[in-house]
Amino acid sequence: MIQLRNITKSFGALQVLKGIDLDIEQGEVVSIVGPSGAGKTTLLQIMGTLDKPDTGEVNIAGTNVLTLSQKKLAQFRNRHIGFVFQFHQLLPEFTALENIMIPAFIGGVGRREARERATELLSFMGLEERADHKPNELSGGEKQRVAVARALMNKPDVVMADEPSGSLDSQNKEGLHKLFFDLRDRYGQTFVIVTHDEALAAMTDRTIHMIDGRLTDNI
Repeated sequence: MIQLRNITKSFGALQVLKGIDLDIEQGEVVSIVGPSGAGKTTLLQIMGTLDKPDTGEVNIAGTNVLTLSQKKLAQFRNRHIGFVFQFHQLLPEFTALENIMIPAFIGGVGRREARERATELLSFMGLEERADHKPNELSGGEKQRVAVARALMNKPDVVMADEPSGSLDSQNKEGLHKLFFDLRDRYGQTFVIVTHDEALAAMTDRTIHMIDGRLTDNI
């Protein structure tokens, strides 16, 4: 599903990624762990097509994404990749249901179809009764579940998550971690999760360790 070859990235004189080679299979739930400054988030952003490497190749679902124009890349990202961030990044003026529908609208899906899909996802998340609530009316755990539903809206091949449980209490963390595996089993997505949470990393199919811009293992 994802193939990275010789990925390097520098910011000024600081080399953040130093020749990353990585393969992630379809349906895998993979965690990336390591100390702060190891390059985890930069690697995730490159995998998610939010940033470009200085050198290397990035293939996702059979497409060399580095060869795409900006317009084609944005379309590819919308159709094939979902994102979950630590602080959910929901739009405060929209309801939970409307936030989930936004990626579909960007992709040109009609309102009726988008609403049906968003309602299905809210139901799977156990949030049917919160559909018309705005983010300031939701708990931290509810907000993050809405964010996960939004990431799944366009049925992406891959979901990229950056410290997804970092702002949650222990009970909501456990629920979110279980959710990722339930979603993989139901929808078949590949999950790539950057985390400092040892419990989440221990649950994943594979844990990739990073130190100083390199993979220390790939087992």
